[in-house]
Amino acid sequence: MRKPLAIASLLLVACDATPGFHPLDGGADSGGGGDLAPSGSDGGGAGVGLHVSGTQIVDAAGKPVRLLGVNRSGTEYACVQGNGIFDGPSDDASVKAIAAWHANVVRVPLNEDCWLAINGVAPAFAGANYIQAVTDYVSLLHQNGLMAILELHWTAPGTDRATGQQAMPDRDHAPAFWSDVAGHFKGMSDHVVFEPFNEPFPDGNQDTAAAWTCWRDGGTCPGLAFQAAGMQELVSAIRGAGADNLIMLGGVEYSNSLSEWLTHVPSDPRNNLAAAWHLYNFNTCQDAACFDGQAGPVAAQYPVVATEIGEDDCAGTFITSVMAWLDGHGDSYLGWTWDAWGGCLVLVTDYAGTPAGTYGQTYKAHLLVENP
Repeated sequence: MRKPLAIASLLLVACDATPGFHPLDGGADSGGGGDLAPSGSDGGGAGVGLHVSGTQIVDAAGKPVRLLGVNRSGTEYACVQGNGIFDGPSDDASVKAIAAWHANVVRVPLNEDCWLAINGVAPAFAGANYIQAVTDYVSLLHQNGLMAILELHWTAPGTDRATGQQAMPDRDHAPAFWSDVAGHFKGMSDHVVFEPFNEPFPDGNQDTAAAWTCWRDGGTCPGLAFQAAGMQELVSAIRGAGADNLIMLGGVEYSNSLSEWLTHVPSDPRNNLAAAWHLYNFNTCQDAACFDGQAGPVAAQYPVVATEIGEDDCAGTFITSVMAWLDGHGDSYLGWTWDAWGGCLVLVTDYAGTPAGTYGQTYKAHLLVENP
């Protein structure tokens, strides 16, 4: 999803025609409940941390875990814009408000320039300061019974500043970013999950063989002016850092298409991969027939986690259909977004957790029932 460049853009959040419009964005972009796994030693694979068992995510004891929660946007853009690290509060009260909706996971978007302290990001919001803030937030989530999905949202090649989302992660920085992030959180596989890139859209946002080859292998890709890092490269960077954490990979067309996911899924020595999926009422794949045709075959072999679901009409009809499909397959989902920007794609009107209209009310009510 994407975010506006100026506060005035908040008024446009419901009107942007591209998938995943967010406040403060500068680049092209999209768009039965489980319990939190107990703490345990890290090592990946069966018996350790969150891991894949057949088509389910399970904890260290082998108990099925569904990831049901919210996105908490801000850490991908505030730092690079010189406005802090979080957009809104990141304290205990704000986390407890999320938990009160019966969420068990929060997706935290990241910025590679801020993490790596490169390309002129203000030192106060970069490097050690940024890393510590994210680490403290993950710890606070865990203290409140919430898992964390860490995902790379804003990137840029070379000396360009990461002020928006690119079509693919860049080879210049993304592998180094994930090697460092994975090394930092590798002892937390019971409550930290990795999503290597938010919403790939190579080959002009087409669902083509060239797009899927780029997705997996990176390198020189149609429509990209830089060398891309493919999903195989990022999975290898994470595993090379010694991390066995669950990894979730979104497909092409802003993670909305899973058409060739099974034939291009990277090799993972830990066999601990799941499919990430983004679903909005303005995406190409938006009805049950498409869900069955594209995600159905993936869900028959791997866990599927819809790490972003939403609708830009302020209603709840579409997300209800999405959640029903995913519930029926025992899969997972996270609503976009727990931010008080206003507009139709926000779940709350404040950080105390007041639902934003029918959309927020629908999602909260469903979580309360599905994850009692």
